[in-house]
Amino acid sequence: MTVLPASPPPRRAGSRLGALGTRAAASVAALAVTGAAVAVAVATSSPATAEPGSVVVSENFSAGSLPAGWHAVDGTWRVENGRLYGTSASSSENNKITFGRHLNDFRLEATMRFESVSAATRWASLGIDVPASGATPWWIATMRSGTTAANGLEFAQRTTANAWVVTNTASAPSAAGTGRDVRVAVEVHGNQARWIFDGREAMRTSSLQRSADGVQGLFVNGATVSYDDVTVTELAPNGYLRPEGSPFTVIAHRGASAAAPENTLVAQEIARKGGADWIENDVQPSRDGIPFILHDGTVDRTTDGTGNIRDLTAAQIKALDAGSWFGPQYVGERVPTLAEQLADLRTRGGNLLVEIKGRHTRDEVATIIQVIRDEQMMGRVFIQSFEVDALKYTYELAPELPLGLLRSTLDADPVAIAKELHLTAYNPDGNALLAKPEVVAPLHAAGVAVMAWTMDSAGLWQRLERIGTDAIITNRAAELVGWNSAFVQRASADPTVQITSPVNGARLDRAQSPVIAVAATNADTVTVTLDGKRSAAGRKLDLARLTAGRHTITTEATGPEGTATATSTFTVTVSQAGLGYLILTSGADPAAVTAMTTKLAHAQYAELATYADRQAGKLVPAEFASVIAGDARTLALK
Repeated sequence: MTVLPASPPPRRAGSRLGALGTRAAASVAALAVTGAAVAVAVATSSPATAEPGSVVVSENFSAGSLPAGWHAVDGTWRVENGRLYGTSASSSENNKITFGRHLNDFRLEATMRFESVSAATRWASLGIDVPASGATPWWIATMRSGTTAANGLEFAQRTTANAWVVTNTASAPSAAGTGRDVRVAVEVHGNQARWIFDGREAMRTSSLQRSADGVQGLFVNGATVSYDDVTVTELAPNGYLRPEGSPFTVIAHRGASAAAPENTLVAQEIARKGGADWIENDVQPSRDGIPFILHDGTVDRTTDGTGNIRDLTAAQIKALDAGSWFGPQYVGERVPTLAEQLADLRTRGGNLLVEIKGRHTRDEVATIIQVIRDEQMMGRVFIQSFEVDALKYTYELAPELPLGLLRSTLDADPVAIAKELHLTAYNPDGNALLAKPEVVAPLHAAGVAVMAWTMDSAGLWQRLERIGTDAIITNRAAELVGWNSAFVQRASADPTVQITSPVNGARLDRAQSPVIAVAATNADTVTVTLDGKRSAAGRKLDLARLTAGRHTITTEATGPEGTATATSTFTVTVSQAGLGYLILTSGADPAAVTAMTTKLAHAQYAELATYADRQAGKLVPAEFASVIAGDARTLALK
């Protein structure tokens, strides 16, 4: 095993708007929730064993034996031909090997190949949080050989009772099958993770239960699987930045507020079932200091009561009907307390983006934080506010909580205020952001995510995606989830180019007349060179004028998303038939043609070469004479 020194986290250039898409690639989005998720408190321990961007494990198994520090817990593990092979004899055996360090934020990736399986339902996994001993409980990101099944990919936990808790399933975009290398990765940030299959995000979870000391591992079940190029890279802690190619984080504004009464538990449940990654709600205190979920300063609009929330006791607020104003099916819905909302998220799954609404004293902010602590949700709550003081109080009291500054108009220097307030995200009005998209790049370069509010149309989502926005707060969360699905499945906008003629490795004689053919997609310009000199697609290759031997065609396609290149090498071969064609089409004097073809027919190659040299520029055009003579001498040597 190679342990590499720390290095600065890599950065990438965004593909859709040049520098506007630049962001710290070591920070990646890992926000998700599913209705079936069962979630608990998240361990906050994160030993400083590496720095963001450092490669903790890099192993290609070239040494021929199990690397030092790798512990084969059970099953058969061996290294052969530069790969690690794991074999599980039956579907009842979850065989594993452990390695690495405990990390809170990391990317684990590997090339995996099913060599043989007992059934298409058998699987191999990347171990996300596994005791070094292999004992339960542990968490894995699983891939079946039948990856296109509805549960071809999974996030799952094996409990101490040796039972399975499968929190998320998805279908991979293509089948792994057997005998095929697949590059897979899992990016983990605390209780959140992304499953990446052949370079594409396939699934998210926010339901991991992290330990204080779990490491990484590889698993195999009912199959023989080989692994190569296993790496573990520590990531920066801000998992809210959206990697290129990944969809938005979906934040349901006041829950599913377009389908249910806002800021209620039923709105939260509908948003959760619709696939929202986060629930956004507002918190304000009652007269007796209990934090409630309510947007307005009064209860008038969204309940059957009247009055300022700060003038009403908790008992008075709990007696109000918060659903009948929206529709008769919601009669009896209540205004939830922050504690009730967090308990629902903790037990049923989900994360909360909570806005501290209006001015709060330091003690009132402290009460909010204490409720979050009491509900064991510190790892799954994000605080945002228009009020700078509320964010300052939060940072003083709980610096581990991520912070977002809400803005109706953009600051003159968003990066400066982000640093001053220790922001994880800068959360502007979406329209204000679209009017000044150049702020995205410097925020990303500073490691700050951008969450836009409140955007409800596909046209706006598309524009926000192009400028690199990380998350959308929306009233139409279910629609945005569907838009995200289409986004993930879209064809790549990256340029591609291929030389279709002459194909790479082609062997051509003088009698052939190939045309340079290039197939390109998503390209504005395509350039072609032949042996380093400018040529063009569609140009006929004059093999009579090329020297015998190897020649190289190179093409470059450039489009809005970047550049792609391709190369094809072909060989002009020397043959009797090809030389005959060359003589007949050389434009030589008929007498010379007769003399040369006669010598060719009698295999008098040396005499033919001498004749062509003597008649160069006389009976035989000079440019053809040299080629005829060269080919004849080549044949004479065969």
